[in-house]
Amino acid sequence: MESVKTQQPAEEPLHSASSGPNHTQNWQNRVKQLFNSSLVAAALLVLIVIFSIVTPTFLSQENIATVFDSVAVIATLSVGQAFVIITAGIDLSQGAVVAISGVIGAAVMVHGGIALGILTFLAVGVGVGLFNGLLVAYTKVPAFIVTLGSLSICSGGALLFTGGEPIYNLPSSLVSFGTGAFFGVFPYIILVTVIVAIAGQILLGMTRFGRSVYAIGSNQTAALLSGLSVRKSIVLVYLISGVLSAIGGLMLTAYVNTALPTAGANFELDAIAAVVIGGGSLFGGQGSVWAATLGALLLSVLSNGTQLLGMSSYAQILILGVVVIGAVYIDSFRKRGGI
Repeated sequence: MESVKTQQPAEEPLHSASSGPNHTQNWQNRVKQLFNSSLVAAALLVLIVIFSIVTPTFLSQENIATVFDSVAVIATLSVGQAFVIITAGIDLSQGAVVAISGVIGAAVMVHGGIALGILTFLAVGVGVGLFNGLLVAYTKVPAFIVTLGSLSICSGGALLFTGGEPIYNLPSSLVSFGTGAFFGVFPYIILVTVIVAIAGQILLGMTRFGRSVYAIGSNQTAALLSGLSVRKSIVLVYLISGVLSAIGGLMLTAYVNTALPTAGANFELDAIAAVVIGGGSLFGGQGSVWAATLGALLLSVLSNGTQLLGMSSYAQILILGVVVIGAVYIDSFRKRGGI
């Protein structure tokens, strides 16, 4: 009975968001997130102004549509990656899940119809997400190694499943979704991304599960001692990442009207970059869905603008690397300085 009584006070902060230290920390985190989002939005605005001046076609309707179409999948993946990174984890399997869910889901669609195909996409995402989450949560294998292994398994599986060949002749309704637009203006795939981002932000910022995600990333031992279901939450964040990766695979397949076993290559790196640029910390405990999607949009604008300027794809990759290293350095500096 004595030990039960001594543990009881430790659980108080979990049930009362308004208790002293936790209340202060919650507000500090919100201020940091708002500050990071504002910085990303300001940087995005500066890029838009610069590219609109130096490349007259940047603000054309056709190019704006291209920017939004190109950001849809990465922004969706960045939502899932944000959940994982805030717990101080990482998911390197996202791009491979895009590929394997694409080829398996497309094959089922061709022979069994679009509804069964969509369920197959989601089932693949659930399977890989659970595999990653259970291994990370219940073994001592680092998330980097687990998801790197999943990347290899899924990439090889996609190539074996198709023999390295793309899958064509997809249902016309899927193609209409991938290339169509709401009221002829707002692309359906962007609408899906917006819904995913809003749902992710609500889940992360306004629920007990979201608070537990931040707590685990800030101090996993303290979160465990406070009574949080740490393992369950870790499994859930990788499950979310896997499902959103499969949704990204569905969106990409619909947009290009083809399922490629090599699709999604390096998408996970872009998603990680988007989260980091948006203020997410690789040390855990910091970040937001909203800022991550802004980071994805910034990357899309940067890639599109440099392409319009005539820069080679190699130069674009180099610039992306510099931007990511700079963002990680700022995060490291912020951690050392306690900012």
